[in-house]
Amino acid sequence: MAKWERIAADWRGKIHSGELQPGTKLPNEQALKAEYNVSLPVVRQALDTLEAEGLVDRLHGRGTFVRAPRQPVRRSPDRYQWEKDRAQLPESQRRRTGATERDTGLTMQDLEFEAEYHTVPASAELARTFGVPVGAKMLQRIYRTGSRRENAPLSLNTSYMVYDVVAENPALLDAHNEPWPGGTQHQLFTIGIELDRIVDEITARPPGPEEAEALSLPPGVSVLILRKISIDTNDRVVEVSNVVLPGDRTEFVYTTKLARWSE
Repeated sequence: MAKWERIAADWRGKIHSGELQPGTKLPNEQALKAEYNVSLPVVRQALDTLEAEGLVDRLHGRGTFVRAPRQPVRRSPDRYQWEKDRAQLPESQRRRTGATERDTGLTMQDLEFEAEYHTVPASAELARTFGVPVGAKMLQRIYRTGSRRENAPLSLNTSYMVYDVVAENPALLDAHNEPWPGGTQHQLFTIGIELDRIVDEITARPPGPEEAEALSLPPGVSVLILRKISIDTNDRVVEVSNVVLPGDRTEFVYTTKLARWSE
């Protein structure tokens, strides 16, 4: 194990064990240099690692502090069937909880929700995906959901639907109706659309400056990009969501049942 890895492992263990509580200040770089008998670059590499893991905040002129744990998000593909099963339930039941609460274990009272609706022309990529002409009128929906205990949202979600399809129910064009009980699958249900399947395309990349600021990401933390394509029972793409998720709090869980070999 390299020297910087040993230093990072020591302090990571103290943080994970609870020995160091959020807000605790770590020794300064010179003190760590003397304690471990290493050079300053080695100390800084160790601190860089802890910062990239979201365990500490390094504040210029103040020092390095243990970071409060971020609200974890655990997504699994069975959430989509869960949403579909709820789409035909009475509103009183749909209002009790939603997919974000399921992913986080939080309650509706724990969450803050923002939604913006816009009309935009279909880009070449959206036109190919939806099978519509370039420039076709699209409904763009921007969602930001976060814990009330934190200052950054859990994700940055931008959704697209064909405007003329959604307009069959005028209520679906008004952002003031969000959060919609039952989510997108119930919204689609109100216009006679049943989903057949959802395709998740997941990639990772460094965040852009605006994404890093919006999600309050420490240096070195990547974002996960989830492109969710919803396809109805007529094999038609009815919604595309581009979700930017912080890499320091998001976990994807996929379980694939495999057929057994025949005896």
